[in-house]
Amino acid sequence: MFSWLGKQGGRQRNGETEDVVQTVTGGLKELYAKKLLPLEEHYRFHEFHSPALESADFENKPMVLLVGQYSTGKTTFIRYLLEQDFPGMRIGPEPTTDSFIAVMYGETEGSTPGNALVVDPKKPFRKLSRFGNAFLNRFMCAQLPNQVLKSISIIDSPGILSGEKQRISRGYDFCQVLQWFAERVDRIILLFDAHKLDISDEFSEAIKSFRGQDDKIRVVLNKADQVDTQQLMRVYGALMWSLGKVINTPEVLRVYIGSFWAQPLQNTENRKLFEVEAQDLFRDIQSLPQKATVRKLNDLIKRSRLAKVHAYIISHLKKEMPAVFGKENKKRELINKLPEIYRQLQQEYQISPGDFPEVKKMQEQLEAYDFTKFHSLKPKLIEGVDNMLASKVASLMNLITQEERSMPTEMVHGGAFDGTTAGPFDHGYGEGAKEGADEEEWIVARDKPAYDEIFYTLSPINGRISGVNAKKEMLTSKLPNSVLGKIWKLADCDCDGMLDEEEFALAKHLIKIKLEGYELPSILPTHLVPPSHRKSL
Repeated sequence: MFSWLGKQGGRQRNGETEDVVQTVTGGLKELYAKKLLPLEEHYRFHEFHSPALESADFENKPMVLLVGQYSTGKTTFIRYLLEQDFPGMRIGPEPTTDSFIAVMYGETEGSTPGNALVVDPKKPFRKLSRFGNAFLNRFMCAQLPNQVLKSISIIDSPGILSGEKQRISRGYDFCQVLQWFAERVDRIILLFDAHKLDISDEFSEAIKSFRGQDDKIRVVLNKADQVDTQQLMRVYGALMWSLGKVINTPEVLRVYIGSFWAQPLQNTENRKLFEVEAQDLFRDIQSLPQKATVRKLNDLIKRSRLAKVHAYIISHLKKEMPAVFGKENKKRELINKLPEIYRQLQQEYQISPGDFPEVKKMQEQLEAYDFTKFHSLKPKLIEGVDNMLASKVASLMNLITQEERSMPTEMVHGGAFDGTTAGPFDHGYGEGAKEGADEEEWIVARDKPAYDEIFYTLSPINGRISGVNAKKEMLTSKLPNSVLGKIWKLADCDCDGMLDEEEFALAKHLIKIKLEGYELPSILPTHLVPPSHRKSL
């Protein structure tokens, strides 16, 4: 076992357990360096797929990548989350953001240009240098002391154009850059404008570059307040249809609908929907720091599987090459037969088809190589990776579980994330079971006269009705028994198996809450406890 697997708990710092994350991160780095990196280097994995990982790739904060066509609100979305401007920010209806901007935490506000950024060993961007000056001149890091950025970093991308501008004018392979980021970020947010749903060929290619990262993708339908409810239904349907043509997954992508900027809503018909959707999206982003270690482990496993398959492909091509004559003809033949080679390797090594790289791209890359200089299969390297996946990864997962138990839940705070839970504007405040929480009067008393009339028709004895009689009335709601059983448990405050008039009124109030579409509380809130039962409780 590696030394890091023996480290448990951690040292004390400021009265709290120090990050077990450091132990897990050290384990990930050691596994990569000792087990996976030798396999990658031996079979030129870095030339075909992805550059070698560095310490910063394991240690950096969770990153969120924003992608979309121009003027869909990517930069405004970041401004909305941070609640402040950041260096290099430009917003307008025309294509304004022409650079990749990494928005990160810094003690002082400032920016670092791309060429200086890729030589900084503390930043996870060193391997971007391979895209050359055309890209580096369009890449920068904006640093500012913002609370949100203490937990996550955000990557703003240029608006995707259409036609020849996208393919030629940038001077670098835009989709390759997106793919590089996609492999390293924790979330990919695709932004769409409610008035601009068409997915251009260029945007389609950009989305396809996220192949294999489907679990990271979230879709945001922005500017949804600019259409009414009927139009919004049509827009949502059209968006799902368009996405189905591009993203080939059996699952339906999660689409968050809203207006993500700090301006008055133009159409307030769907205000409640937008609030619920924003809360869901915020919860997803806020959970990233807690899940970052699992994500890095997951990405390492995916990379390991791809590296193994790559080794099988390269060694097979080497084995098939003649010793002296006809090398070029054989090379062309093998490239053309690559789909057949894939099928052969699938059967021989019991590999899933989804673990293989894209055929067309692999064929294009192989054109530039001399197959005779490839290495033969080295079983020891493969065994090392198999051993890592079979046993060492399980040990790491145990450490991560310990970390989650011992550390307080780490969430993103600051900016728009704090505003959603402030005072009476917390989601659901004053609604459902939370209604009446800040009032002196018992909220159930408003409708109690009507409930009392029903109560006295149910033959109460000594001011109480039996469970049998209560059941007959409660069943008229047509709610399932599982729900009514929970309502009974909440309403029967003294647990005597009967309901007095206040408990019956409470039961009717809880039924009303459920019928209006709200969730029932797991424990009866203090403000809903009947006045006559408050002392006993």
